[in-house]
Amino acid sequence: MNAAYEILTEPKINRELFFHFHRHQEVTRCWRKVQGNWVLKDISFVEEWNDEQYEFLIKCLKNTINMGGFVFGAFIQGKLVGFSSVENCRFGSRHQYVQLSCIHVSCEKRGAGIGKGLFQCAVAAAKKLGAAKLYISSHPAEETQAFYHSLGCVEAEEYNNQLTEAEPCDCQLEYLL
Repeated sequence: MNAAYEILTEPKINRELFFHFHRHQEVTRCWRKVQGNWVLKDISFVEEWNDEQYEFLIKCLKNTINMGGFVFGAFIQGKLVGFSSVENCRFGSRHQYVQLSCIHVSCEKRGAGIGKGLFQCAVAAAKKLGAAKLYISSHPAEETQAFYHSLGCVEAEEYNNQLTEAEPCDCQLEYLL
């Protein structure tokens, strides 16, 4: 079944929206930059969001909209199965970037093209915001990096220091619009 994609408005973003969304990821290997080279390391952990993390996410997504950014939802039979967000803040030496701040697909729906659809929504939003590149401070998990690279993302030419300081293990990527 195909997902329907829509731009979300601030009133629609609430805890109820995420009742059927399941953020679960079992990570076994992560990419790390060691002496200037990317190395795949055995690093295992499980990510699972709790109620407090969902509440923080809701505040962040509402802020994105209130600051002129975009939040997209992917729905199957009226239930949220994925979402992405793009910030309305240009940065980089030529103000060439806007940030893809979130992209998540509910664990049971991964591999069905929903992430690709959400990424395409984000690309359209970034173009609308006048950016030349989409910037992604991405989870370093092997599967996450494979997803971004399959879409044509590459290591960012310029790193955003604020994002790298906030998440030093993330991989800093870009996508040419």
